[in-house]
Amino acid sequence: MAAKKAKKGDLNVATDDQLQTQLLDLKREQFNLRFQSATNQLEKPSRVREVRRTIARIKTLQHQRARAAEPAQG
Repeated sequence: MAAKKAKKGDLNVATDDQLQTQLLDLKREQFNLRFQSATNQLEKPSRVREVRRTIARIKTLQHQRARAAEPAQG
């Protein structure tokens, strides 16, 4: 996969649609990396960790944006 490591600043300026697209791409890559790992064909084991953490960053950012968009209850 050609997805490069996303930096925190890059994610903050991305739109919600861009984040969703990137999340889907990373999940697809994570799936492929799991298969490569299971068949002992994994070239860069560190990529698994990078992908997992980037997915977590995107999900955190999406959650923060959703919380900020909902009206205050009180």
